[in-house]
Amino acid sequence: MGLADRVLAVNDDLPIRTELPVHSGKVRSVYWLNDADSQRLIKEKGYDVAENASLAIMVISDRISAFDCIWHGEGGMNGVPGKGAALNAISNHWFGLFREHGLADSHILDIPHPLVWIVQKARPVMIEAICRQYITGSMWRAYAGGEREFCGIKLPDGLQKDQKLPELLITPSTKGVLKGIPGVPAVDDVNVTRHNLEANFAAFKFQSKSDIDRYEALLKDGFRLISRELEGLDQVFVDTKFEFGYVTDAAGNDKLIYMDEVGTPDSSRIWDGPSYRQGEVVEQSKEAFRQLLLGYFDDPDILLNKQRMDERSALAKNNALPESVLMQVSQTYCGIAEKITGKKVELSKNPKQEIIEVLRDQYGLVD
Repeated sequence: MGLADRVLAVNDDLPIRTELPVHSGKVRSVYWLNDADSQRLIKEKGYDVAENASLAIMVISDRISAFDCIWHGEGGMNGVPGKGAALNAISNHWFGLFREHGLADSHILDIPHPLVWIVQKARPVMIEAICRQYITGSMWRAYAGGEREFCGIKLPDGLQKDQKLPELLITPSTKGVLKGIPGVPAVDDVNVTRHNLEANFAAFKFQSKSDIDRYEALLKDGFRLISRELEGLDQVFVDTKFEFGYVTDAAGNDKLIYMDEVGTPDSSRIWDGPSYRQGEVVEQSKEAFRQLLLGYFDDPDILLNKQRMDERSALAKNNALPESVLMQVSQTYCGIAEKITGKKVELSKNPKQEIIEVLRDQYGLVD
């Protein structure tokens, strides 16, 4: 069996029992269980959720996306070996530490396989909560172009690219298109201020205005915890995206939780500490793959210019990347996962078959 067979590229065709269409994103696919299976598992496994909660199986793939495209490699390698398992392992590690330190729970109830989560349906807060400790990326480009105010926060003059910011910044943006909110354009991923959130908390799906303080505390505490742990590994936590939602526990209490993924190379920038101290940025995250692509193709403007999306899509579709490129990305993801968790990322021999067997034999979810 070749390396390509150990990559889970297609994750929306598993024979998991469901009555709803499979929701497939760039990387994860979600299978919503029927009411009978949800209630059976809640009883059998003793999950701390309302007895009528909706559960889902979330399967992560090894696909790699960048610049709004999915990329593939030579020899039928349609993903990055170990990437999915590395992302899940990192998130599991941070979610576990968040619970241990009394921050908040996550949407994850069970981990049947390194590529699989059993999750509860959450009522999402409609913001992507971005936290920044250094000025880089899109914020630096805007700052260098003369902008000084970000999400209602004013930055001083004289900052240098990639330097540490005077304080930890929260720069939230909309999650999806939100209509009818004064001062907030009805487009996806637009920056919002603290005032926008407070004045329209219900439109952003916060249950109360005070929950804005709660989300900010969870965001900052979560960021600082990850940053402190990475510092101990001589890695720099640069910036990250968190997502939040509400769930109801078995006692009927509503609570704000972390959801999606946290502190991963897909949702965060992580820099190598020794290199940074020597004035060089070495990315331990997806940004390394983006930079690699920008240097790989003759005309990087295709990847950067949103007006050239058709050309970009064709570029991704018609160019199989060398296996060596995908293995370089694999080393980035697996390397940082192993640093963080202290455990080796094991490649599944036949990931799809393993997932089917565990969900059939231990959870009764495959006929």
